[in-house]
Amino acid sequence: MNKALLVIDTQDSFYHTPYWSVRDVADFQHNLTQLIAAFQRNQHKVIKILHSRDDVPDSPFNPASGFVKPMAFLDTPFDKTFHKSVHNAFTDTGLAMWLKRNNIDCVAISGIRTEQCCETTARVASDLGFQVEFVTDATLTFDMQHQPSGQRFKADEIKVRTELVLAERFAKICTLQDFVL
Repeated sequence: MNKALLVIDTQDSFYHTPYWSVRDVADFQHNLTQLIAAFQRNQHKVIKILHSRDDVPDSPFNPASGFVKPMAFLDTPFDKTFHKSVHNAFTDTGLAMWLKRNNIDCVAISGIRTEQCCETTARVASDLGFQVEFVTDATLTFDMQHQPSGQRFKADEIKVRTELVLAERFAKICTLQDFVL
């Protein structure tokens, strides 16, 4: 099986959002760094995905902001970079074609935000026929509030919910240890 690691939206833009929290960042950075190293050791492709939107001038995701760049801890070379403007990494990016041209049939998902761009990319990848490995401990998300009820959900609860809806339907749920042993 030919694999590629998708490193989704791990970019400086998030430092400039109102929901940014450093609570889980150190673990996320460690896990993602180790995962990238494992993929590179096994000669699998590592793909950088950046989210950019030029339709909102004052957004930290607008390329003009200067924040649409990898976070500093990602100091490793990537095999390819794709820019997306929607929640998944496939729509209008050429990613699926590139993966197929490189005979890649399995994608591992990592990055920011677990339940948004990472989950959405996993679902679309599955629908496109790729095997999907969702590496939850190499994803990051933030606490959220459900607006109608006011109920707050912790980042860990959101990750569990994401695993629940993806497992055995869209993705195999994995941990860093599945790749580094």
